[in-house]
Amino acid sequence: MKRSGILNRHLAGALAELGHSDTVLVCDAGMPIPAGPRVVDLAFRAGVPSFAEVLDGLLDELVVEGGTAAQEVREANPETDRLLRDSLPSLALVPHEELKGLSAGARLVVRTGEARPYANVLLRCGVFF
Repeated sequence: MKRSGILNRHLAGALAELGHSDTVLVCDAGMPIPAGPRVVDLAFRAGVPSFAEVLDGLLDELVVEGGTAAQEVREANPETDRLLRDSLPSLALVPHEELKGLSAGARLVVRTGEARPYANVLLRCGVFF
């Protein structure tokens, strides 16, 4: 059994398959899940695991070139807005409806137990060299 890092075997396997420019949607429990991408649903109960915990774990495991979030997060969820801005210096903001459309192209969807609005981000993978 692994001692550290991501223990969920479905998530660990999905992350290992990602390549340069693939996108990963990290979303709250209320975000519509697009048809097509691989989905790893980590939601256990409302707020568990939190969006912040999952994002932190993914950023430890992935090389991320940038991210895209809903512009509505700034007003509706300032805590998540700060987290995204601190974690992703090259964060782009788009209307929530546009983010939902972009998420259809994600290679992987990771659903958290977050129950606050607009706790969603589309991460764009990079390369480690």
